[in-house]
Amino acid sequence: MAPAWLPRPDGNRDPRIEDPTNLYIVHLSGRALLPLALRLGLSPNPVSVTGFLLGAGAAAAYYQWRDWRFACLGLMLCVLWLIADGLDGMIARATGTASAFGRFLDGLCDHGVFLLLYVSLAASIGTRSGWILAIAAGAAHAVQATLYEGERTRFHRRIKGDPGSIAAASANPLVRLYDTVAGSLDRFAAPLDERLRAAADPQAFGAAYARRAVPPLRLMALLTNNMRVLIIFLTCLAGSPRWFWITELTAQTAVLIVGTLWLRRIEARIVRETA
Repeated sequence: MAPAWLPRPDGNRDPRIEDPTNLYIVHLSGRALLPLALRLGLSPNPVSVTGFLLGAGAAAAYYQWRDWRFACLGLMLCVLWLIADGLDGMIARATGTASAFGRFLDGLCDHGVFLLLYVSLAASIGTRSGWILAIAAGAAHAVQATLYEGERTRFHRRIKGDPGSIAAASANPLVRLYDTVAGSLDRFAAPLDERLRAAADPQAFGAAYARRAVPPLRLMALLTNNMRVLIIFLTCLAGSPRWFWITELTAQTAVLIVGTLWLRRIEARIVRETA
């Protein structure tokens, strides 16, 4: 049980689908730091950039991954980055300053940290095969992370009884691109949203949907940044970060495909049952 002085969760994330390391380390630490951040008047975007700088430090440490002390330093800096990555959203929600650009900046910093990590590890290996693996895994990672975030966002929207709406396109072309990729599966998920929109009790409908959607989303929690950070550390200790990239290209791609198809099958079943 969390201590009484710790701020309560803001309800943005359903604990049923959260990675345990988020629940008990990353977000717990972010909630502990939130009161101090608010007293200091910190805004979300500088915290996102600070997190990026911590991740850049982790990438520099992992260049020396063959020395276990640098691998441990890389892990520690990655954990601090993850805490900052969660804290920026907490500040935005607590202060009512959430924005499309802030969401884009947060995603850009996340992808930027992993880009630096991949470049650092590939440069430390120094072979053509290492670079090829890093580039292929980086592309797979970008797709996995963005689609998973879209599924997670859709889940949290639906359990509140919100069928969604067409948001105005951002004037920023990069934000539009990010939103397009994140929402690329929306049309396949649309039939369930139509059922939710027509439901007499949208919140009850959303709760019933959630009970069935939790298992595949728990599976897809293997696609979180936390899991990737852990795999990088373990594969470096084991003697080769190549295994991290191979895991991304195989196991994590399989998790994305299975989890996505599982969710669409659940949605199709609910649509048939409520027709």
